[in-house]
Amino acid sequence: MTTQSDGKESDGSKWPSIVGWMAVVCSAAITCFWAFWGIIENFHEGWHYESLWANIALMFAQYLSPMLVFLAVGLVAIRWPRIGSLLHVGFAVFLTWLFGGFTDTIVLLIAGPLLLLAAAYWFGRIKRRRTAAAFLVGATLITLIACGVEPAVRVAGRLEDGDLGARVVQGNGVTLVWAPVGPGWPREGVDWDEAVQRCRHLTADGTKLADEPQDIWRLPTVDEAVRSMHRHGKHCGGRWDAQSGRTVYDVKPDKESPLWDIHAQLIYWWTADEIDAEKAYMIVYDGRVRERKKTIAPTYFAFRAVKSVDSSIAGTQHGSPDNRAIAVGRSWVSICVAPLRLQLSRPLLRVPHRTGSQGWDALSRVGHRGAAQGEIVERG
Repeated sequence: MTTQSDGKESDGSKWPSIVGWMAVVCSAAITCFWAFWGIIENFHEGWHYESLWANIALMFAQYLSPMLVFLAVGLVAIRWPRIGSLLHVGFAVFLTWLFGGFTDTIVLLIAGPLLLLAAAYWFGRIKRRRTAAAFLVGATLITLIACGVEPAVRVAGRLEDGDLGARVVQGNGVTLVWAPVGPGWPREGVDWDEAVQRCRHLTADGTKLADEPQDIWRLPTVDEAVRSMHRHGKHCGGRWDAQSGRTVYDVKPDKESPLWDIHAQLIYWWTADEIDAEKAYMIVYDGRVRERKKTIAPTYFAFRAVKSVDSSIAGTQHGSPDNRAIAVGRSWVSICVAPLRLQLSRPLLRVPHRTGSQGWDALSRVGHRGAAQGEIVERG
């Protein structure tokens, strides 16, 4: 070790230690980012199975896996810096290949930082390895817990009344019938054009698709969807400003009855409002409104058809405090005392792009599950 006359380390001998700790801090920043992203996305679009263990498996396999990988690589680099350095180089090469080669974005956001981190671990020195490892793990866990408590509590308290039939939802200046589960409220991804066509062919009870257009059902407008959003059995006082493209709520909505199925993967619904020939508005279960291309249809994009209330329909009044308490209790039981079986998938509904009788008949049979739930329900 190079020393000065007063017995202190020279500035040159300090740099390997500084570089090594810079690498540890960068690793912590990466793992904390993925902890934040993973736990937020897990409770945003994941955690929809009825089984607790299925939800936990999905959380670790899909949403927390990037955090776990970078945490493991960081710990290896702290213990064996040269091996960890090579692992970072390998990740840089793999991710560059995975995302389509060297582009400015890939170099700036992925490959470049990983290669710099690899160099820092290679040339740096970490003397207090246990302290460095504790810092890396501790920062990651603190981020995970701090960002996960609120969404976990919110999801656990979601209202689920078990009624997936047609619903009359009223209040906040809007009264509409929302379609039952089936062809008018599907469980698989649907693009905008197909959603419009399904609404046109949906029969009056919302359980079948007719050969000819019926023009009874339609997609809700953005304003109707925003005004209809509920939480804990009450509307959220939503308002839509079309000029600014912003929503305002007295209470933030959530993925709950009577509009949403907490055990479905769907978190976005198409609306009738078009932006142009290529884009339309979607509403998220939490009340946000987003622009999306009409042609995309991932598994969490779908719709729920609406129609005007028929005066001949007699609704049953629900939504009392006692009923809401029972529904919230069911939600807690579903999450905390769910069956041990892994319900890793639900039957998918494949939609024909033609309107022939065979295609529509095969599709409409799915609607009977929602219709069997009973009468239309009115909520205030």
